[in-house]
Amino acid sequence: MAAKKDYYETLGVQKTATDDELKKAYRKLAKKYHPDANPDNKAEAEAKFKEVNEAYETLSDPQKRRMYDQFGTADPQGFGGFGGGAGGPFGNGYYSYTSSGFDGFSDFGDLGDIFSSFFGGGARTGGARQQARGPRKGADLNLNLEITFEEAFLGVEKEISITRPETCTICHGSGARPGTTVTKCPTCHGTGTVRQIQNTILGQMQTTRTCTECHGTGEVIKEPCENCKGKGTTRKQAKITVKIPAGIDDKQTVVLRGEGEPGEKGGPKGDLYITVRVRKSSIFTRQGTNVLCEVPITITQATLGAELKIPMVDGSTEKITIPEGTQTGTKFTIKEKGFKSLNSTAVGNFVFTVVVQTPKKLNKEQRELLEKLAKSMNEQPPIKKKGFFG
Repeated sequence: MAAKKDYYETLGVQKTATDDELKKAYRKLAKKYHPDANPDNKAEAEAKFKEVNEAYETLSDPQKRRMYDQFGTADPQGFGGFGGGAGGPFGNGYYSYTSSGFDGFSDFGDLGDIFSSFFGGGARTGGARQQARGPRKGADLNLNLEITFEEAFLGVEKEISITRPETCTICHGSGARPGTTVTKCPTCHGTGTVRQIQNTILGQMQTTRTCTECHGTGEVIKEPCENCKGKGTTRKQAKITVKIPAGIDDKQTVVLRGEGEPGEKGGPKGDLYITVRVRKSSIFTRQGTNVLCEVPITITQATLGAELKIPMVDGSTEKITIPEGTQTGTKFTIKEKGFKSLNSTAVGNFVFTVVVQTPKKLNKEQRELLEKLAKSMNEQPPIKKKGFFG
């Protein structure tokens, strides 16, 4: 005699489980073991799915549960377990489709929320819902816009040209010739979808596909507009002014609301996403909100000190005094002369690094002067210091 099954163990719940806990466990396991969700191991999945349904059918019925808890079976006379016969809980196998849903699943109503996760929303298991055919927002558009480093620093207005669909001025977006109307699709009756019932090993399965007559719109245009050929839109070139804020960085995006494609059935227009690409500068580089650059100075300026005019990104100059004895690689900072922050009132700094240039060609007089300087300073070649370990 085969060992009796532990329905609580099958569902993974305690014997004190509430109705909600049973239902939650059942939903999870029914989804996991449904044969259509296990195409590579369908036979084993069917067996597990059958066990799960048998367990839930028994424990979800208060009277059967009491009998099971007391006698170890829901039917002391023995009803043959979970079978495909008429006496079984689901008639023709796992479930049978009726006008009100699935027999044995009346507690759940429409099980589309479970099975649609297997079928990607394309299949319905009774009571298929009609797709909403109300106003829909138009598609968004994407565009790249290149600006200079200086334009990113200061901000700039750019006029761009873009070719996009525009609402037809003749039919005003209906797609129908003026004086005619758009009619409901006779094939799908305005739903945009067509239902199809297929016989499977699980019984009858109802699937939903896009209507080929109206292509999912739910409407048929018998006399299309001559201007837009029934599309409701025509492609036109539009000129748009774009304000690029000061401080924008490379690959950041500016969004223009309502500058995308027109909506359907009175829906709002989509948006235009403009990705900004900043060209590299031959003088300046960016690090966060800071501006970096190198400033060349002569050997005499580095030795004696000097007053320099440092060019800024906006075209102005700043007077900076460097002290005598300045070494190459020394950094100087000019506060709040960098990029503006897009998210706050903070402003970055301007940081420049001096690079001492050594003269490559000297005339006779210059060489003699340097030689005299070297002698007067008693210059010697630099002494190499020993390493850490000597």
